[in-house]
Amino acid sequence: MTSSLNTRFHLRLSEIDATAWNALLPDDNPFLDHAFLSGLEQHGCLRPGHGWIPHHLGLYRNGKLVAAAPAYVKTNSHGEYVFDWSWANAYTRHGLDYYPKLLCAVPYSPVTGPRLLTGNGPDAGTLRRELVGAMRAEAERQGWSSAHLNFAAEADASAFADDDWLPRFDWQFHWSNQGWRDFPEFLQSLTAKKRKNIRQERERVSRAHVDCEIVAGHELTDADWTMVHELYLSTFSEKGNYPALTEGFFRHLGTGMPGRVLVVRARRGGRWIAAALLLRSRDTLYGRYWGCSENVPGLHFEVCYYQGIEHCLRNGLQRFEPGAQGEHKLARGFLPTMTRSFHWLADLRFRSAVRDALAHEGTALHAYHAELMAHSPYVSDSFPARPHGDAEGGCGPESRPR
Repeated sequence: MTSSLNTRFHLRLSEIDATAWNALLPDDNPFLDHAFLSGLEQHGCLRPGHGWIPHHLGLYRNGKLVAAAPAYVKTNSHGEYVFDWSWANAYTRHGLDYYPKLLCAVPYSPVTGPRLLTGNGPDAGTLRRELVGAMRAEAERQGWSSAHLNFAAEADASAFADDDWLPRFDWQFHWSNQGWRDFPEFLQSLTAKKRKNIRQERERVSRAHVDCEIVAGHELTDADWTMVHELYLSTFSEKGNYPALTEGFFRHLGTGMPGRVLVVRARRGGRWIAAALLLRSRDTLYGRYWGCSENVPGLHFEVCYYQGIEHCLRNGLQRFEPGAQGEHKLARGFLPTMTRSFHWLADLRFRSAVRDALAHEGTALHAYHAELMAHSPYVSDSFPARPHGDAEGGCGPESRPR
């Protein structure tokens, strides 16, 4: 750590000025915005009992914040979407404690984006490496088992050149705008079978007399937000999972991030029956938090995927990331895109064992990608998977476990 920098760990994001924090964001990814992250804390979504304890990192020079990272002490691995349960079990079998651990991530949000926040100045690379070093030093000082950074942006990766940090990757399914004028033209790029299936799914929703539209979050009433949250709760109740996000947080997004929060609203006879929350940046749409009260054939795909694709085409957005789950996205035009994470384990024996396991996992994941691309839905295979350049997850069933 350079002598001119002071390191501080903050127990609440509100201890860091919002303007100073947001000035460090290299892009306008909404999940790193101070309003999003602080809203999770202010509205009861992050609690020690849920395994999330804020421990945000700030680097200061002459009292000014020059770099930062969203960080948390984790006492379990819930809400992370980079699965390390097998590592925790291995520690337990050897009589060791895997928890607590230090995690740099966005809670409940499996979305790639900047994690090492340094702005775009000439010393950004140096500051990223300082942040990585500070996270490792804090884990060592506290005697924690490990430190992790999930869903890293490409710019963050160079800060992990130290061989002690283990790289890991996986695939998500993203949609990429190839300049299609509208949804029918997008359909023409797909194989005949895929076109037919999508048309049939959309027709089923129409025949069920369900109307879908996208509404700006700030246009929703309090009663509307209550309904969005009730639909979100219904999905978690059905799966037997704990719904961490509160109605207050949903309302906060609608008012605290105007222009960046949208809701897909599905109604029949004027009554809400399904919804999905969307967030957007300048060029990307992110789908989150699907819920429904009635099982209508095709409705999940309409609300979670097709409405979002149409919104991107109408508004010139380049990407649509609907969340962490599912091979079922492939048939609907979403192709595998690489996601990255980095992991430091204090115990040298486990670090070596995990390194070997990740090598085997990587071979299997490359084979999995090849299998997926062999079933590309596009007539012309012109959209190869790539590392991402720049969600609690998106719409659909639980992500593929390991």
